Amino acid sequence: MADLAQLTAWRDALMAARYQGVRTVEYDGKRVTYASDGEMAAALADLNRQIAGATDRISVVRIQSSKGL
Repeated sequence: MADLAQLTAWRDALMAARYQGVRTVEYDGKRVTYASDGEMAAALADLNRQIAGATDRISVVRIQSSKGL
């Protein structure tokens, strides 16, 4: 699996191409051509899901203790 920086770079390249109306994206020496905007949207959703999964952190920790009585 790719690291967070790589996933973010791929997402940024894909978003830039999509907003420019281009269906071909180049990154890391590779070229990918998407058939439709829907296919690009699905790829973006997958990248966003992977990025969210890589950055999930525990936000609440609950501690319970007793005096043993």
